[in-house]
Formats: sequence, C-alpha cells, structure tokens
Amino acid sequence: MTKEITNFEDFIRRILKIVFWVLLFLPLVGVPVYYLLDTVFHFGVDVFGLITVHPDQLISLQLQLISTEPFHSLFIWTTFPGFTFAALFVTFFAMLWERKLLAKMQLRVGPQYAGKYEGILQMVADLVKLLFKELVTPNAVDKPIFWSVPFASMAIAGALLSLVPLGPNTYLADPPIGVIMIFAIIGFFPIVTLLAGWASNSKYPFLGGLRALHQMISYEIPLILSLLGVVILSGTLDIMKVVVSQEGIWYILLQPIGAIVFFIASLAELERIPFDLPEADTELVAGWVTEYTGMGFGAVFLGIYIKLYALSGLFTAFFLGGWLGPSFLPPEFWFILKTFFVMTAMLIPRGTMPRIRIDLMIRAGWTRLLVLSFANIFLTMLLVSLGIFRIGAL
Repeated sequence: MTKEITNFEDFIRRILKIVFWVLLFLPLVGVPVYYLLDTVFHFGVDVFGLITVHPDQLISLQLQLISTEPFHSLFIWTTFPGFTFAALFVTFFAMLWERKLLAKMQLRVGPQYAGKYEGILQMVADLVKLLFKELVTPNAVDKPIFWSVPFASMAIAGALLSLVPLGPNTYLADPPIGVIMIFAIIGFFPIVTLLAGWASNSKYPFLGGLRALHQMISYEIPLILSLLGVVILSGTLDIMKVVVSQEGIWYILLQPIGAIVFFIASLAELERIPFDLPEADTELVAGWVTEYTGMGFGAVFLGIYIKLYALSGLFTAFFLGGWLGPSFLPPEFWFILKTFFVMTAMLIPRGTMPRIRIDLMIRAGWTRLLVLSFANIFLTMLLVSLGIFRIGAL
C-alpha cells in the first residue's frame, strides 16, 4: 500500500524515489526494449551514442573541469597529501594549543599525560580513541545526508583554506576573483549545519541547526561587507594582489572598523564563545552534532578547526599584510606567526566571556555590525573620492 503524502517532506521523498527508479530502469529496461523495437520500426537513433562518451573526450572534459575554479582547489586539497597533512597538523596543533591556553588562563594544567612533554600527544590519543569508537546510526536519521555532513564540513573548510596564500610563491589556488569565491564558499556552511540538524531527526540537533542557520546568516552578511572596504582600497578581487598592496601600510590601520567587524563575525561563524548558542551544552547537549559518534563527531570538529585556521589566515591576508615582513626571515614564517596570534585572539574569549543571549546576538548582527559594515564602506568611498586614500596605497 502506497504511503499517503501528508507534508512537503513526503512529497520531496516521493519525487526523489520516482527519479531514482526512472534512472535505474531506463538503461536496464528501456534501452533494450528500444533496440528490440528498432529492429522492426528502424528508428535510426543510436541511443548508446547519445549517452556514452569516447574515452579521449571524457579525459579531456575531466581535465578541463579540474583546471577550473573552484574544482581545481577542491581537487588539489583532497588529493595533494602534503597540503592535507599540513591542514591536519595545524588542526591538531590548534586544538592542543586551545586546551593548554585555556588551562593556563584558568590556573589549570590541561593535557599532561599523553606524551612526555606537556601532553603533546594528547590529540593523537584522542584521534585513536575516536577511530576505535563505534559509529552509531540512530534509527530515525536520514542516513545519506546524516553521514555526508561531517565530510562535507571538512571539504568546504578545506576549499576555504585552499584560498589562503602562505607566501608569494606558496599558495594552492590564486583565482583572480578569490574574494568572490570566499563569499561563495562561506555560504555553504549554514546549509551544512541545517542539514545535519534536520537529518538527525531529533529535537536537540534540529534546534541547534536552526540556531546555527539564524546565527550564520545574521553574521555572514557583515563578514562579507567588511571585506569590501579592503577591495575598494586595493582595487582588486585577487587575494595575492590584496596582500601585495599592503607593502606601504597594513589595512588594519586603514580599515579598523572592517577588521573589528570581520573578527567578531568570524567568531560567530565559528560558533565560538560568546556565540556558541548552536552547541550550548547546558541547553542542547551538543547542538547539531549531538547524534554523531566516533570519527563522525571527530570529522565535524576537524572541519571546524580547519575553518578556524582558514578564517585566521584570511584575517592575516586582508588586514595584517599576509606574508609581508622583514626580509631576514622567509615570508611564510611571518604569515604563520601573524596567523598564530590571530588564532590565539579567537581562542581567548572561550575562557573569558559568557554566552550571549540569542535575541541579543541576532540583534547585534543586524543592527550593529551590519550598520558598521555599511558605514565602513561609505567612509572608505568618501576618503578615496576626496583623495585622502588612493587605490592600491595610502
């Protein structure tokens, strides 16, 4: 007996089922039947010629796809082992540094036993623990979406990280519209969190997903607008050229409002205190990640910490001159050093600030940061038009 359609979700499921069975039976049944009828009626159409591609043409199409952005960055991030290892190493270091930093701030010891020096192997121990934990799938979840979210989270964060240049010759991708690509990639994060909450089919993850959606939308718009002042001053959407244009003076001195807005909006995008409402443990257990166990849970947080490093690197590139510094040390060192300090500044609020109320948080995003972002844009345009600032330099 066919299940009755009672809501929009059932309607979408029914449509997807029909599409699935059509795609399955069309080549298995429809094509053979067509060729049987073709022997009698002589239709004169080669069906296999329509749905197949010559191997040489297919390889050429694949190479063209991989060579275009953003697929080029995604392909390199997922297949280039050196970059993947570096991202995971930075993620592990960020987690360990956060735990030790907060412990010192709160007069605690922090990780101590895993490793001979200051618990340096604690993250390896946690990784081994998560790898050997059982992957529990609740009965009511939408399994394909539920298990695709952790890896989608890592992939999107990795795509964002691939746009961060470490040095003049050390970068993964240098698209001419890198700033636009940042905006496009950041827009995927609310979708992933909402899908995680919805696919879990549980009240706590769903509430956490809705909170994350409201929070990210409220703060992603100021985050994007805060970079437009930098774009106006540099006169380019290329991230590498934005860094080079800061040889005379860093944009944090010319764009203090934009830098403050970007920093606060990044904290909200990362769901870090005081903006950790989607994962408020006293209210929602673990928010939209409540139902994940084992390495599924670990993959979600790997994606979050990769995003932390990526946003810290973007702040360095846009406001702190990127790799620019004294020439007696390599440029990559200066970039990593600046990014380390920015990351530390993003970690400190967790040990010093309380959680903000959700209505105050959303109101601050729409009424304060958004207004400051527009004010920064208009002020920058005014100063450029008056000749006080000129595009590309002070």
